Amino acid sequence: MRAGLLQITSSDDPQANLPLLRESVRTAVAGGAGFVLTPEVSNCVSASRTHQKRVLNHEADDPMLAMLREEAARAGIWLLAGSLVVLTNDEDGRFANRSLLIDPAGAVLARYDKIHMFDVQVSETETYRESAGIRPGSRAVLARTPFAALGLTVCYDLRFPQIYRALAQAGAEVLTVPSAFSPLTGAAHWEVLLRARAIETGCYVLAPAQTGTHPASAGRARQTWGHAMAVAPWGEVLADAGTEPGVIYADLDLDAVRQARARVPSLSHDRAWEGPE
Repeated sequence: MRAGLLQITSSDDPQANLPLLRESVRTAVAGGAGFVLTPEVSNCVSASRTHQKRVLNHEADDPMLAMLREEAARAGIWLLAGSLVVLTNDEDGRFANRSLLIDPAGAVLARYDKIHMFDVQVSETETYRESAGIRPGSRAVLARTPFAALGLTVCYDLRFPQIYRALAQAGAEVLTVPSAFSPLTGAAHWEVLLRARAIETGCYVLAPAQTGTHPASAGRARQTWGHAMAVAPWGEVLADAGTEPGVIYADLDLDAVRQARARVPSLSHDRAWEGPE
């Protein structure tokens, strides 16, 4: 299976983002991808909760999800909507940051709501409080497909290795990490964390990404790191998109998963331990 990882620069206007994403999906398909992955918050990158409430939809009414389902069925491909921000019925009005796996018939096979919230102050001028607008999920998701078992995660989950180990021990062979990483943390940690998750689990790690400065009609304009990346089970970087929008490709061979795990079978070496006090 050839995976096509998209790198895009979404704005805070979902309607304007839709045709641009459709074009990127079609570019990936033209490049031979049978599995296409979009980044985190593909439909809307915004720092304004008020603006998001005006432009976002519930999953069933989301036009970008409808378009992605149509494209998957049209091309007969698997497609991961890396994440879409969607409305929920929560009393506090918070949204869900949801990753959705679409099958070649255009049906949604699996859903994963991002568990770990990016509530950090990375510098004096750069602060994020994701939990103020996004309610965290509570369930890890493994999706079994004819070409691989997929462990679904999103962005900041990357810093929590326990979820990746649990997914791999449950059968995951490919881990997806659609992201909108900040430039400061991306420069320091992005590649090393992706490679670490691959090495620890013996999985392919596929991380489509947002990149650049994101046009904003309300609130501050966000910047993201880019460098969409595919990493092999032994930890080699197979493809790195740099900082420009585009598509990168990785050919998935599950023999590489089996070989990496046979060489270092650490997934089966867990031992009970005590402490610390």
